[in-house]
Amino acid sequence: MESQDIKPREPQDENIIENKELSIWEALIPVIALVGMLFYNVKFAFGDDALSGSNQFVLLLGAAVAAIVGFYNKVSYKQMLDEVAENVKSTTGALLILLFVGSLAGTWLISGIIPSMIYYGLQILNPTIFLPACVIICAIISIATGSSWTTSATVGIALIGIGNALGIHAGMTAGAVISGAYFGDKMSPLSDTTNLAPAMAGGELFSHIKYMTYTTVPTIIVTLIIFIIISLSMDVTGSADTSEMLASISSSFNISPWLFLVPVAVIFLIVKKTPPLIALLIGTLLGGVFAVIFQPEIVTTIGGGDSLTFNNAYKGVMNAMTVDTSIETSSVELNDLFSSGGMSGMLGTIWLIVCAMVFGGVMDAIGALSRISSAVLNLFDSIFGLFASTVISCVGLNVLASDQYLAIVIPGRMYRKAFEDKGLAPENLSRTLEDAGTVTSVLVPWNTCGAYQSGVLGVDTFSYAGYAFFNWLSPFTTLLFAAFRIKIKQLATKIA
Repeated sequence: MESQDIKPREPQDENIIENKELSIWEALIPVIALVGMLFYNVKFAFGDDALSGSNQFVLLLGAAVAAIVGFYNKVSYKQMLDEVAENVKSTTGALLILLFVGSLAGTWLISGIIPSMIYYGLQILNPTIFLPACVIICAIISIATGSSWTTSATVGIALIGIGNALGIHAGMTAGAVISGAYFGDKMSPLSDTTNLAPAMAGGELFSHIKYMTYTTVPTIIVTLIIFIIISLSMDVTGSADTSEMLASISSSFNISPWLFLVPVAVIFLIVKKTPPLIALLIGTLLGGVFAVIFQPEIVTTIGGGDSLTFNNAYKGVMNAMTVDTSIETSSVELNDLFSSGGMSGMLGTIWLIVCAMVFGGVMDAIGALSRISSAVLNLFDSIFGLFASTVISCVGLNVLASDQYLAIVIPGRMYRKAFEDKGLAPENLSRTLEDAGTVTSVLVPWNTCGAYQSGVLGVDTFSYAGYAFFNWLSPFTTLLFAAFRIKIKQLATKIA
């Protein structure tokens, strides 16, 4: 799906510089230095908090190492700065989309759209098919919130408790929770990784999501079938009581199926190939209007008033769009779920993208990316080999750099030129980054995602990893599609 206002740069416009004096080992020095610094920063220094800023600065340090290599090879400072500026410019559309995604999440929260999705999702819980129901519930909530972490930390914890009451192994329940949560995380336009992957690959958000469905939907269907078979072979005891959680939601929000008119309208606009910025803006504004209609008390409170006036409504909706917003409920478990950072909540991801573009720009300018791409194409001459090397790099960085964002950013910058040289559209790379980078992070105990999920759910990583079928099947699915050339999108004009 091409957008009129957000277009990836055409392959012929890519200013990838070849530097014949640069050796492959010199080209790899900044990458090795960056991975080493990131590993130390996440593993030994900041842990889960590394994305608060330290990882971003490490990316700048990696750019400094690349600049030193460039100076040694007589690349001018101006040339490097110009390439950085061009790289940052190319992400303008993605950065604007992230800001609109943050504002949309805020208005969809205070309008009751997200709470309604959760409310109706919880009602499908049934003890006889508990595990597949967990997958579906967490998928719905994660799509609505764009966050696998928030889903696990709220409804996921509740489902673990219900599973224990039914006598189901905690690892199985956690595997189902994580499978559904990461499916929703991948497919949600509200997810930062879903926005990050096309930004790194040079693609466009909704085209990326559409292209991901080819591998993601079959994988989640297989996952559901496996969990259905497991559920039918188990004997469960007790009951799945979600009445307290449902009561807490209904007492805090006016739940109504009419609220789904807003996401339906946004989906309709996307299907009609409306430019994503316009679709997200309309979705945000409709969310604000529905908030005033369906949740006037919440809007008034957020606006800092005692009664609903135009000024209080304006302030309440504007606050939801731009800054941190949280809705208190009678359920402590749900309070974290009903919070949004608005546009400000996206600044960390924007910061990461800009710093990654600085590193990538310097690597472009000194000819390192061109040299690495050429070496990759020599090692993996086939298209399947290129996909395989991307998958291996993403999984490897999840293990070594211990962070899913970096497992998207670094391979995205390294392999972008290689995919173009093979005449492959950026959707191929962005999809592979998510199939291999986003979802496998939770399977690594020392990765920020693995450590977080294990700590929140109270289940050891190795206990749930084998049951997180969606997560470890995803990279195999993308390789299967590559091997049989299924839905491998070509560029409109193949590079000679």
